[in-house]
Order: sequence, then structure tokens, then C-alpha cells
Amino acid sequence: MERPQIAYTPQDIGSAIRARRKKLGYTIQEIAEFNQCSLRFVSELERGKPGAGLGMMLKIANSVGLDIATIERGSGGWE
Repeated sequence: MERPQIAYTPQDIGSAIRARRKKLGYTIQEIAEFNQCSLRFVSELERGKPGAGLGMMLKIANSVGLDIATIERGSGGWE
């Protein structure tokens, strides 16, 4: 298991999602269809386009000394 990656910005989380998706061999389209959202949404998420909720959540977490980490679960994504 890899060491958790600390996420301080929406870009950090987006990069982690992109890396995991590619590691699993999924396309953006497959992720969008599985999650019933638009391809554009997944693309913007992976690029770290800050949304009001996510950006503010990270800002508040960082301000109180919390780190947000991404940790791989199991061998696949849709378990």
C-alpha cells in the first residue's frame, strides 16, 4: 500500500483522482457514466477546478490543522 498523499488544494485531490483512474485503466467517460454525472464535471474535478463546497472545505480543514488524504481501497474502484 502506498503512503497517503496529503491534499491541500482541489488540484491535489483532482490529481489523485486522475492518477487512480488511470492506474485502474478507466476513461473519464466511464467514470462519468458510472457516477451519473457529466464528462465535463469529471474533467473539471480532475483539473482541480475549485467548487465552492470543496474549495471551502479544504480551506477550513487546513486552517484547523487537518490534512485530507487519499488512500487506495482494495484492488479496484467500484467495490
